Amino acid sequence: MTRVYVSMGSNVDRERHIRAGLDALRAAFGPLTVSTVYESEAVGFEGENFYNLVVGFDTGRAPRELDRLMHAIEADNGRDRSGPKFGPRTLDLDLLTYDDLVTREEGLELPRGEITRYAFVLLPLAEIAGDERHPVSGETYRALWDAFDQDAQRLWPVPFER
Repeated sequence: MTRVYVSMGSNVDRERHIRAGLDALRAAFGPLTVSTVYESEAVGFEGENFYNLVVGFDTGRAPRELDRLMHAIEADNGRDRSGPKFGPRTLDLDLLTYDDLVTREEGLELPRGEITRYAFVLLPLAEIAGDERHPVSGETYRALWDAFDQDAQRLWPVPFER
């Protein structure tokens, strides 16, 4: 079994879509490790605030198969991919890591670059996998978070029944 981490976000009917995403992942993979849910401002466009979190689980599925499943769950939740890259999202699921696999295939980047670019990805990942190491830098996610410019992107935890 392979340990994977997936980021989850929504800024359209946030609670409903985050719950639906968690339910779909639990149905497909069983028990999940779930971070705190954080609220953050939209990045790259003007829009409603996002809810963001990271989930971890074990799987025997290949990375491409996981990516297709994430897209299907997004589609089931009304995700419209016809708009601009940065825009409102009913549900956004991104495969962040697949154990220590490093690949840059067409349409699949592992580990995902957003890990070290966005607080709304790194903080929840550091929360649930703080002692695990980034497959490229070798630093723990906790150390990456400690070194991150935490004033650059505001995040705040929100009460959320999982």
